[in-house]
Amino acid sequence: MDNNEGESRSGSEQHGKQDDEENVARQEELKKSIDAKMALRQSNLNPERPDSSFLRTLDSSIKRNTAVIKKLKQINEEQREGLMDDLRGVNLSKFVSEAVTAICDAKLRSSDIQAAVQICSLLHQRYKDFSPTLIQGLLKIFFPGKSADDSDADRNSKAMKKRSTLKLLLELYFVGVIEDGGIFINIIKDLTSLEHLRDRDTTQSNLALLASFARQGRIFLVLPLTGQEIYEEFYKGLNITAEQKKIFRKAVHAYYDSAAELLQSEHAALRHMEHENAKILNAKGELSDENVSSYEKLRKSHDHLYRNVSSLAEALDMQPPVMPEDGHTTRLTSGEDASSPAAKDSSTAEALWDDEDTRAFYECLPDLRAFVPAVLLGEVEPKVNEQSTKAQDQPTEPATDPEQGQVIAEERVEISVEPGSSQEGKVFEKGKDKEEKDKEENDKEKTKDMDKEKGKERDVEKKMENEKEKVKGLEGTSLDALLQRLPGCVSRDLIDQLTVEFCYVNSKSNRKRLVRALFNVPRTSLELLPYYSRMVATLSTCMKDVSAMLLQMLEEEFNFLINKKDQMNIETKIRNIRFIGELCKFRIAPAGLVFSCLKACLDDFTHHNIDVACNLLETCGRFLYRSPETAVRMANMLEILMRLKNVKNLDPRHSTLVENAYYLCKPPERSARVTKVRPPLHQYIRKLLFSDLDKSSIEHVLRQLRKLPWSECEAYLLKCFMKVHRGKYGQIHLIASLTAGLSRYHDEFAVAVVDEVLEEIRLGLELNDYGMQQRRVAHMRFLGELYNYEHVDSSVIFETLYLILVFGHGTAEQDVLDPPEDCFRIRLVITLLQTCGHYFDRGSSKRKLDRFLMHFQRYILGKGALPLDIEFDLQDLFADLRPNMTRYSSIEEVNTALLELEEHERTAFSEKGSSEKQSDLERMAGKSRHTISADGQNGENGGEENGEVHEDIADSDTDSGSGSIDARRDEEELDDDGCDSEDDEDEDDDARGSASDEDEVHVRQKIPEVDPLEEANFEQELKAVMQESMEQRRLELRGRPTINMMIPMSVFEGSTKDHGRGLGGESGDEAVDEDGGGSKEIQVKVLVKRGNKQQTRQMYIPRDSSLVQSTKQKEAAELEEKQDIKRLVLEYNDREEEELNGLGTQALNWSQSGSGRVISRGNNWEPGSGRAVGTRHRHPNYPGGGGYYSRKR
Repeated sequence: MDNNEGESRSGSEQHGKQDDEENVARQEELKKSIDAKMALRQSNLNPERPDSSFLRTLDSSIKRNTAVIKKLKQINEEQREGLMDDLRGVNLSKFVSEAVTAICDAKLRSSDIQAAVQICSLLHQRYKDFSPTLIQGLLKIFFPGKSADDSDADRNSKAMKKRSTLKLLLELYFVGVIEDGGIFINIIKDLTSLEHLRDRDTTQSNLALLASFARQGRIFLVLPLTGQEIYEEFYKGLNITAEQKKIFRKAVHAYYDSAAELLQSEHAALRHMEHENAKILNAKGELSDENVSSYEKLRKSHDHLYRNVSSLAEALDMQPPVMPEDGHTTRLTSGEDASSPAAKDSSTAEALWDDEDTRAFYECLPDLRAFVPAVLLGEVEPKVNEQSTKAQDQPTEPATDPEQGQVIAEERVEISVEPGSSQEGKVFEKGKDKEEKDKEENDKEKTKDMDKEKGKERDVEKKMENEKEKVKGLEGTSLDALLQRLPGCVSRDLIDQLTVEFCYVNSKSNRKRLVRALFNVPRTSLELLPYYSRMVATLSTCMKDVSAMLLQMLEEEFNFLINKKDQMNIETKIRNIRFIGELCKFRIAPAGLVFSCLKACLDDFTHHNIDVACNLLETCGRFLYRSPETAVRMANMLEILMRLKNVKNLDPRHSTLVENAYYLCKPPERSARVTKVRPPLHQYIRKLLFSDLDKSSIEHVLRQLRKLPWSECEAYLLKCFMKVHRGKYGQIHLIASLTAGLSRYHDEFAVAVVDEVLEEIRLGLELNDYGMQQRRVAHMRFLGELYNYEHVDSSVIFETLYLILVFGHGTAEQDVLDPPEDCFRIRLVITLLQTCGHYFDRGSSKRKLDRFLMHFQRYILGKGALPLDIEFDLQDLFADLRPNMTRYSSIEEVNTALLELEEHERTAFSEKGSSEKQSDLERMAGKSRHTISADGQNGENGGEENGEVHEDIADSDTDSGSGSIDARRDEEELDDDGCDSEDDEDEDDDARGSASDEDEVHVRQKIPEVDPLEEANFEQELKAVMQESMEQRRLELRGRPTINMMIPMSVFEGSTKDHGRGLGGESGDEAVDEDGGGSKEIQVKVLVKRGNKQQTRQMYIPRDSSLVQSTKQKEAAELEEKQDIKRLVLEYNDREEEELNGLGTQALNWSQSGSGRVISRGNNWEPGSGRAVGTRHRHPNYPGGGGYYSRKR
């Protein structure tokens, strides 16, 4: 590689030396031509004209002169020598006017100007009246006078004539034939007349003439010259005054400005016409012939004017005018597709490429000349040949230098020989001999120069061969390595690098091997075709044979496959046609080849030809349809394709292929999307929520949202909060944090957010639309974040979870709302639990989540086999929330586990219910006994109990949520400490708090199965017993009056050894004595009366009998009523005392919303906000006023 770099460096140095030599040679040639022109100008300014005696010796016959004058009408470089010889041998003193007319009528090309200058110089040096007559004749071409309207051909010929005449006049002025430069002032003034701007054709020709004048006569316009030192001496002799230069410059620049304004107005007119044509197309569907022709005429005029103005600007060293761009830019292409209804609209030109990356891939190719030395690209030989041909073919200045010297020498010889008329023949022969000798010497010099140039060429060729031989040493091994890397080039950078590396092993044989490797691309590796085509396009800029060989091979393969007419090798056919299509997009394959391939497929539109045609259209059809030069033909081909599809009975696969290819090339028209215009306030809200919101700016966003006019924008703000799916998924928790922060100041807004979220979740379940899935996932995440920020209770979360599992099940629409193969509801549950499920780790919420996860497993097993991503998410969910939970493998196992769970809960409820009520009775009895026995402490204890009850009521009545959070915290702490008073309660742990003790517990109990026969016998026996007892009771009531017995005091004075505590009934019929031990029976004293004497008897009644239970409930109700009355009376007294003493602070604290607790409960109190902080969150205090909720740690 180092050798290659050294060789390339030496080659570049040699190439730089060669360029320097070329510049030096060019400068020498230019200097020679300038010297020749200066010599010719000296001869023309001081002509040595022959006298009349010498002219008489020349041929003056009419025939000879007429023949020479006819030759003057066809002046060219090839006939210059012979024509000058003829002019030297004739006497045209009487035919000067005819000679001038012939010269003026001659159709001179740019290459013939120097020959005409030589001939005019010869005639000027011989005939005195030639120059004035010539000037008048040439000026008549610019000022022809009034004439009838000419045709387009005449106008074009006149414009060409003026251009060549202006060049001739300038050259004649430079060589001294014309001495007065003032004639150009009249010409330029006429060309720059603003009246000509009214005629577009005259304007176009005048701009071209002025551009030619500016390029050739830069000295007149005071423009900088290339090779200033060489031209300075040459232009010093021209008598051009500063005033004349000022006139020229002012006239040309003024005309350029006017032409630029005309171009701007014409561009505006063209744009307006395009808009009008677009309206007509939308209304009628086509343009009239008149509109089409007028548009074409205006567009062509605009294009021509733009080119001429740009050419004049370039000649004046100015920037060309820039046309304004808008949605309907002017199309500077052929207008056929603009007028065809089958093509695109004339007003809208679609972009050729879909995006900037695609355009760069197909159009921005690397310049190999910038990376690789020219020797390796094989470009040095053509340059040397071009230089030699330029040296030989320069017809203008260098070739005339020796000829001019030869002509002058011949004229001097003739003049010196004229006086000896007697020896005229001898002298003439001697002159001829001298001429022949001079010619021979010149020929010898030319042959020597040619030999020197050939020797230089041979040296360069030898050097190139040596360099190529050095490079060939590494070609064999490196080319094989390059070809092995070729299939791995699947990016633009890799294929460009490989292209540059190939240039270092470039040779004809290696190029053939490369083309063969590119052609043999694997038929299944279609993704390589664009990169191979890019390599071919890059190499074709320097190696034309690469693209030609590959195209020939592809075309031959296509013809072979299409003519074979078999249904084999479909992959090879597709590879072939897609390769051609990719080369077409790089403009390597001509469009005609693509259309011929497509036509061959459409002619036999069956079987594989359908696939080939569709693949071709999918590859380059859109490119050809959008290219202006091929749009019409491609549109016609597409129409033929659709007609064939409608006529032929194609199978569904082929029909779909054809439709896809057609609409890929020519998408169906659709109306432009109307941009929604929002008020500035709405735009600012969207900017805050969707652009500015992040962790660092949430404080600023909250402050700005609070400053908004909420009466105007609250509804729109709610709408934006519900569009959490439009923002970033990772910032949903910030929206929830804003909701919690705003709830302190706009509580109704926070409630509306929660309502809307729940409604959106239910709407998603009702519709089950695939397009709403991202939105539904975002709303589930939003709901979980709202729980994290203590804005909803856990009951809402669990209700939503169960709703997801059961919604729509058991209805006729179950298969639509929740299809068996649809696992999206599982993803919703996973999203919600991943967001807030880790907070359900203790207390009743933990049991609720355990119960739900079992139901969730039953739902999952009902879905059958799950996708892998869902299964992995489920594994992660259970590992995070319940790593020790059993994952069941069948629905039967889950059902069994659920039955066991329900049975366990039912037994636990039944056992705990009686113990709870017993403990309540004991507690209330203890309170009553304590109150009766301790009179001194009655008021204090009553006040404490009153305070506790008051706190509980206040907590249950709060509506902000913090009280319920504290209650949930207290409840969970109690659960963690092992208190069994609430172990299996099913009430909501967030909504209830520590409210009343009369909670209803609903327990589902399994009904035991009873034999119907036994049940009938039992009913009969029960009826008989009841009937007998009723009859006995009726007889007793009739026979004995009601005994009103008083309970004796001895009943209350019993020993504590016999009973624990006596509870007097309301009617005095019985007294219940509850044993303090753990026995299942209760000792009861029964009061009886025999005669006039009252006696008591002891009885043992089971604890769970109805008598004991009803007695306990009655006395507990009486005790609670007494406590309520006592609490209300004490509260009233305390309030009166506070009002009288002026101490109302405690009452004020009770009345604030969301407080409901005093500092002694252990909460963190915020004086500015009046809210208590729960255990799930902490409050960062912001200077905006108050604090809002941050996430749970």
